Amino acid sequence: MTLGFRHTFGLLSATSVALFCISLLLPNTLAAPTISLLAELLRDDNEIARIILLEIRLPRAVLALMVGTSLGLAGAAMQGLLRNPLAEPGVVGVSGTAALGATLTFYSGLAAVAPLALPLGGIAGAMGAVIVLFLIAGRQASTATLLLAGIALNAIAGALTALTLNLSPNPFAAMEIIFWQMGSLADRSLMHVQLSAPLMVIGWILILTAAPAARALSLGEATASSLGINVDATQRKIIVGTALCVGAGVAVTGVIGFIGLIVPHLLRRSCNNDPAQLMIISAAGGASLLLAADIAVRCIPTSAELKLGVVTALLGAPVFLYLIFKLRRLESS
Repeated sequence: MTLGFRHTFGLLSATSVALFCISLLLPNTLAAPTISLLAELLRDDNEIARIILLEIRLPRAVLALMVGTSLGLAGAAMQGLLRNPLAEPGVVGVSGTAALGATLTFYSGLAAVAPLALPLGGIAGAMGAVIVLFLIAGRQASTATLLLAGIALNAIAGALTALTLNLSPNPFAAMEIIFWQMGSLADRSLMHVQLSAPLMVIGWILILTAAPAARALSLGEATASSLGINVDATQRKIIVGTALCVGAGVAVTGVIGFIGLIVPHLLRRSCNNDPAQLMIISAAGGASLLLAADIAVRCIPTSAELKLGVVTALLGAPVFLYLIFKLRRLESS
């Protein structure tokens, strides 16, 4: 490991811890004083302060940490797998299908009957994407085939989601679906953490165990095979790991874009373009960025809290355009 990688990873890890603590203490509205919460927590007879901390702020901070980690890690993994700096986790179709699963729970009315039906529907949609992806691509599919299968899944999921919105008899339900798809960490509970955390952790393990092989895979599938790398197994670990961790995140927070795209690009130089090291620091970078974005959402003085996906899109879209212009200059030179 290079000194730059160690320094960057340590800095990002410390930043994530600091932002996590700030998120715990920061009120959902700036009108609520933070100092008073600290004082109340030190008293033995105040149960309300503990409920606020454990039932409202802790789930939000934990989800920001875990979802940001998932998006950063999966983004770096997909860019390494596809050997394309413009790739991001949603390219395999999992974000679209998870959103479709959640949308169907709104349309069917299950979300109103059982609040947990919403994240469960999103998780079912994400898992369905994994099954369909490999049924389409086959067991010995090339990276290009997996990419095309993901694009097809995104197109189908987007069309079905639009159809569901169009057929929704309740305009208020349609509006609720649209707001949910913008992405947010507000009003999440520990139950959401318990539902999504196991799938995210499994996804992290699959991606990180494929990280050493990703170094050889970055040289091309033929070169990796000649070096004794099981290309098919590496592809499956990265694809399934991405689907699990990102799909579980989308299921409980809605669609939060651009984190998996911009974080690996910003950190690539600090690890000398090593795909395995990039995955690790991108996980820490994604956690820091999403925690910071959620803190910013809570600090912006608006009548209604801004959706987190809107803020990340406003931050990520200019970086995305910069990447496109940079690639065009490199191709023309």
